[in-house]
Amino acid sequence: MFGDLSGMMDKLKQAQQKVEETKQRLNTVLIDEASADGSIKVTVTANREIKAISVNESLLNDVEELEDYLILTLNKALKRAGEINEQEMAVAAKSGMPNIPGMDMFK
Repeated sequence: MFGDLSGMMDKLKQAQQKVEETKQRLNTVLIDEASADGSIKVTVTANREIKAISVNESLLNDVEELEDYLILTLNKALKRAGEINEQEMAVAAKSGMPNIPGMDMFK
């Protein structure tokens, strides 16, 4: 009924390994983002980990402005990181999945 069950299990293990390898690789994919005026710069990984934040000294006098710029810039960077992460993980998961009839989840 299910064909080669051990073959499917091997494919699932390969898919899991591929996903883990992709997660590790995404730790090395860096996304740089800056505020509109360049006064804040952030770097995050595609796994949404913040690696660096650079703040222009002019913002240190206005806490509210600094907070606003940080939030906007970090959100832009994390959104881009999330998009890259989702695309890469979908490819990794799909490439290793066995062909199970009726289970075509990744179209």
